[in-house]
Amino acid sequence: MPISVHSAETLALRVLNWLVGNDELLPVFLGATGASIEDLRARAGEGEFLGSVLDFLVLDDSWVIAFCDAHSVPYEEPGRARAVLSGTSDMHWT
Repeated sequence: MPISVHSAETLALRVLNWLVGNDELLPVFLGATGASIEDLRARAGEGEFLGSVLDFLVLDDSWVIAFCDAHSVPYEEPGRARAVLSGTSDMHWT
């Protein structure tokens, strides 16, 4: 079943909230993206920024598993949400 843009953004916000609460991973995210805490507040409503949050999460399977297990989300959902936010959800790789 396709995921809507609204659902993708909502999931990305949940991931962002999870990252903010993760003392070990938040500095890694900030360092990797160049974002500041102020950027998190200011840009949390921007689809492009939310896409970068999902891009970061899916860099490591253990992060995806930790987030998904903590929030009862299917493991493939962050990747699906990222595809929607990047506009590639209808792309087929075959």
